[in-house]
Amino acid sequence: MAAPNLSTRLALETSDRIADGLGGYETRWRQLGWLWAQMEARSGREQGTGAGMISVVQWRITLRAASVGDARRPRPGQRLRQGTRLFQIEAVAESDPSGRYLDCFAREEDLT
Repeated sequence: MAAPNLSTRLALETSDRIADGLGGYETRWRQLGWLWAQMEARSGREQGTGAGMISVVQWRITLRAASVGDARRPRPGQRLRQGTRLFQIEAVAESDPSGRYLDCFAREEDLT
């Protein structure tokens, strides 16, 4: 396997649930750090919602591996950010047999 070209800088973010004082909560996103990645679009579709149509793209995002439990290892439910673009992480798996790289399978949604 050829080494991936980790040339795209992404911020790894996690969500925090903050009580709103009325029995509910709000979600706030907090940056954990920066990761270098290779991004590959896998599929895309247009999806209708109550607010109109949105474009949904599935991505495979490859980055350096980190051990399970390490704060630098992305987890489902976290997201990656590139400027205003957001990539919701749905699954994470080792990319190669030697365990040097991870693949994050993520979804990007954009209002059209």
